[in-house]
Amino acid sequence: LGAALCPGSSPPSPSPLCFPPTVTSEQIEHLHRRFKQLSRDQLTIRKENFDSIPDLEFNPIRGKIVHAFFDKRNLRQESDGLADEINFEDFLTIMSYFRPIEMNMDEEQLDRFRKEKLKFLFHMYDSDHDGKITLQEYRNVVEELLSGNPHLEKESARSIADGAMMEAASICVGQMGPDQVYEGITFEDFLKMWQGIDIETKMHVRFLNMETIAHCY
Repeated sequence: LGAALCPGSSPPSPSPLCFPPTVTSEQIEHLHRRFKQLSRDQLTIRKENFDSIPDLEFNPIRGKIVHAFFDKRNLRQESDGLADEINFEDFLTIMSYFRPIEMNMDEEQLDRFRKEKLKFLFHMYDSDHDGKITLQEYRNVVEELLSGNPHLEKESARSIADGAMMEAASICVGQMGPDQVYEGITFEDFLKMWQGIDIETKMHVRFLNMETIAHCY
């Protein structure tokens, strides 16, 4: 892997866990070039390598996006916590969450595909890695997301975030018995909250486009 990542070399073959067979060699090479650009031709990427990406600079959830790339849960590792750096194979693993739907996927594959994407998103909300998201944490993330919209006033964003929190509460708390104590949004609850929302085509990473190369450094 180390030799394959040297400048000017071809990218290593992706693990079957990372990408479906329909991904072309051109797409892998594209990601390899982007990886080398972000890492400055080093073998690994560290958090500070994301500091020079213009599209991330003013993103309201920039910290959560960068955090997700180093979250060991997203890297499909057994341990918890954050990695100090990621290599190209790790990078491919993260990018696999953003791959588009394949036309030949059956219903079972689509369901698994959707759950993988939502698990990645759940981890972004669950920043303390406890497997649950409090209603207030959920509200805060929604408000952070909306704060990046220049056409939306703060009060409107706050109202929408409040509404999202109340909707989450109706789904999560509303199904509990009188003797149960609410501890937070579980992944099962999260799946119900996102039911009917087209997450399959909405998850993208525009900041990784090669067009931004000239503006990165």
